[in-house]
Amino acid sequence: MSYETLKVVVGGDRVGTITMSRPEARNAMNTRMMEELRDCFAGFYVDPGAAACLILTGEGAGFCSGADLKERKGMTDAAWRRQHAVVEQMMRALMDCPIPVIAAVNGAAYAGGMELALGCDFVYAAQSARFALTEVTLGIMPGAAGTQNLPRAVGVRRAKEIVLTGTPFTADEALAWGMVNRVCSDGALMAEVGAVAQRIAANAPVSVRQAKKALDKATELDRMSGYAFEIEAYNRTVVTEDRQEGINAFNEKRQPQYKGK
Repeated sequence: MSYETLKVVVGGDRVGTITMSRPEARNAMNTRMMEELRDCFAGFYVDPGAAACLILTGEGAGFCSGADLKERKGMTDAAWRRQHAVVEQMMRALMDCPIPVIAAVNGAAYAGGMELALGCDFVYAAQSARFALTEVTLGIMPGAAGTQNLPRAVGVRRAKEIVLTGTPFTADEALAWGMVNRVCSDGALMAEVGAVAQRIAANAPVSVRQAKKALDKATELDRMSGYAFEIEAYNRTVVTEDRQEGINAFNEKRQPQYKGK
């Protein structure tokens, strides 16, 4: 995969790392980066076997500072809406990705950058990371699913405080509020994220993808409808070779060799 604004590498352990690479702009998203993030995640949707777990991070000292406001200066309403249509496609591609995506927030994650992190399955953050949804201070509002994903992570009251004030907050605050799963020392972030990604990647790929689908429905459906969805997802794992391999490996006291079939 070759991109202008991203570095995408999938290792032999089937862990893929997607690095936003505009460090001179604190990895602010210009239109090209928005398009490439959309296309990258859409590609993994089409070919979910290309990786077993993904890590999204930023190059340099920042994760992503949001949309590139220098590019947006002087934009007409029509051009702004066209660009935002790409943002909408990008976020849908991220949230629809069947492969687990971990955000490794290595610095500032502001506005659309924070929304990218929220769109991932879970978040690890460096101690130096900072977060904010600053849109209301700029005459707009969150438009990359921030008003949907943030309340699911921290609750509606905390989300209102974050969104309506636009005030930045720390990694430790994000952890205490439930938005971040773990805070790591700056130097250990990628190693710790890599370790959990490898653990996910070592599990049966179909099982992981089906479990992710069912978990995503937990906040969208009533409990019994969600359970019905879970059973449908579960039944798709029963007929796999990996299900048989997992049970055989357990009984034979060896590591399973999953094929994603």
